[in-house]
Amino acid sequence: MTKIAVVEIEGCMASSAAITHDVMATANRISAAKRVPPFKVTTVRCGSRRSSVDLRGIELVIVPGLGTATADALDVKLKSPACRHAGDMLRRAHGRGAMLAASCASTFLLAETGLLDGRRATTTWWFAPLFRQRYPAVELLTEQMVVADWPIATGGAAMAQMDLMLAVVGRFAGPGLAKACANYLLLDGRRSQAPFMAITYLASQDPRIAKAEKWVRDNIARDFAIEELAEAVALAPRTFARRVAATCGVSPIQFVQRIRLETARFLLETTRLSVEQIARQVGYAEPSTLRRLIRRDTKHPPGHFRPAA
Repeated sequence: MTKIAVVEIEGCMASSAAITHDVMATANRISAAKRVPPFKVTTVRCGSRRSSVDLRGIELVIVPGLGTATADALDVKLKSPACRHAGDMLRRAHGRGAMLAASCASTFLLAETGLLDGRRATTTWWFAPLFRQRYPAVELLTEQMVVADWPIATGGAAMAQMDLMLAVVGRFAGPGLAKACANYLLLDGRRSQAPFMAITYLASQDPRIAKAEKWVRDNIARDFAIEELAEAVALAPRTFARRVAATCGVSPIQFVQRIRLETARFLLETTRLSVEQIARQVGYAEPSTLRRLIRRDTKHPPGHFRPAA
C-alpha cells in the first residue's frame, strides 16, 4: 500500500483536489475485490499558519493546482505563507525519499523549491513563457500533458490533473489498474496540450509577436518565408525566433503552423468546406499536408472535427 499525502494549499483549485481524491478512491474501489487497496491517502491542508504536519513515511506527495489565473496572482500566491510552508514540506519530504507530483500552477511551487532544476517538466500552457523566464534551469516540455520524470511528475493545465493521477496509478499500482480507472471514469488518453493551446493568448504577451500573429492570419492563404514575416514586424529573423520562443514556446515555423491548423480546425467545425478547400484557404497546396499535420497534433483525422449531421 502506497502512502500518499495530498497537500491542499489554501485557495487551491477545488476541481483539481477533487479529481485527485476521486481517482485514488476509484483505484482503491476497483482493487477492493481482489486485494488490499493500493493507496492510503492523507489530506494535508496548508494555510497561513505554519503547519506542524510530519510527512514521515509518506511515499508520494501530490499538490493539486493552486487556483491562480494571472501572473500577478501567481506571484502573490507563491510568496504567501501557505506556499512557503508547503515548499518547506516538499523539500523535507523529498529529502526523505518521497516522490512528488503537481499540475497546473502548482508546478511553479515545485520549481520554487529548486527540485526541478535539471529535470524535465510541464506546466499549464498559458503560464509557459513565465515559467521559462523564472526557471531557466528546468527543461520545460509545454506541449506534453504529463511529464513523469520520476521521482517527480508534473501535469499541464487544470484538468491535466486527471492525466497526472492516471500516471500516478500506473507508476504505483500498474498500467492495468490505470487503464481500468480511465475506463471507469470515461477518460480518454490525452498525451499533448497542443490542441488546446491558444496561440492568440500567448502571442498577446509581446506586441511584436501579437503583430506577427495578425500578419500571419492576414496572409494565411499564401506561401511566405519566415524572413518575410520577421521583416513585417521589423525584427531580424534571429531576434524574431528568440521572441517567438520566449513568448509562445515554439519555433517560427511551428508558430505559423499552429495558426494555420487552428484556422483549419475552426473551418472544419463551422463550415461544410471540403478538406481540399480548407487546405488552400490556410496556405497548404496539398490537402495531404493538412491531413497529416492535423492527425499528428490531435491524433484524429479532419473528419473528427466535423459537426454532427
